[in-house]
Amino acid sequence: MIESSVVDATQEMTIRWLTDGRRVVQALLVSVVGSAPLPEGAMLVVDEDGAVEGSITGGCVEGAVVVEAERLLAGTREPGVLSYGISDELAGTVGLMCGGTVNILLAELAGTAAETEFDALRAHAEGRPVAIATALDGSPGARLAIVDGRVLGSLDGPELLDRNVARTAAGLLEEGRTTICRFGADGVTLGAERQVHVRAYAPQPKMVVVGAIDFAAAIAPIAAQLGYVVTILDARERFARSNRFTAAAVVKVGWPQDLLPGIELGPRDVVLVFTHDSKFDEPALLSALATRAGYIGALGSRKTTADRERRLRAHGVDDDGLARIHSPCGLDIGSRTAEETAISVLAEIISVRARRCAAPLRETSGPIHTRQRSL
Repeated sequence: MIESSVVDATQEMTIRWLTDGRRVVQALLVSVVGSAPLPEGAMLVVDEDGAVEGSITGGCVEGAVVVEAERLLAGTREPGVLSYGISDELAGTVGLMCGGTVNILLAELAGTAAETEFDALRAHAEGRPVAIATALDGSPGARLAIVDGRVLGSLDGPELLDRNVARTAAGLLEEGRTTICRFGADGVTLGAERQVHVRAYAPQPKMVVVGAIDFAAAIAPIAAQLGYVVTILDARERFARSNRFTAAAVVKVGWPQDLLPGIELGPRDVVLVFTHDSKFDEPALLSALATRAGYIGALGSRKTTADRERRLRAHGVDDDGLARIHSPCGLDIGSRTAEETAISVLAEIISVRARRCAAPLRETSGPIHTRQRSL
């Protein structure tokens, strides 16, 4: 999912310029080989007067892209994908230290493509989930969007292409994943002749914390800064109503087995069980396993974890179910305080989401920044 204040400002300016009837060229970061400072889906826009908004590499190639955008507006070049290699030396001159290759689609927002982009970005600005699919070849810049379950626009190709891209984009939106998809020349899903970039503007992921305790108070504000909508559940109203919980989270009073079924959770969402009490944590974990939450974690010692697993098995939880539960949750960083434990747990959530081993960077090799993955 694309979560960046720079991208949001660019979206706002794109909406404004299109509303004003200006000609607008969009430069869209569609793929990265190696490392780059901004994620796929970052964009830069240039209007007919030469105004520029946004960023795609944090400063490495923006100047060159703007020149190409002005050529496109002048009619001296065609839309298409630009490739730039960001050398380690060049990256270092702007303080990035992250060599790599970026592929950028340059196309004017005009006609149906402009209408589709405008409607989709406006829906996203209103908080609605949106996926925007953009053709990289065939008719570069043609686009199709999923808004409120409806399909807008067209990729100007075979009808089968639109149908398959719409279905694929809807799935990526549910996962909150931005990526390039490939289809056959006639639009079939098995093929590689047609490339389509899909941007997923999904709702904020949810984090449900069971237990109004110190660990919940410590993790809620940090998780909120990471983009999670945090909800804390506890049946003990006197504990739950404390200001330290309500300041950064929605608090619901009740038993987890009664409240969790009413919260729709998907692969990007998290359930954390912090109660340390079998009458709370077992019903909470059983309810969490009935959801599609991508990460389920529970605090506890090794002994507590082993005892809890035995009781969960007695409730019918099999090996696959137990494997979904990260317990004890968190990375082994020597945390002692509630705040340190919160960092430990959030670090594990991030590593699971990215499918990365949580090891010191100096002990690993390969790109530091990889293509976005879902839980």
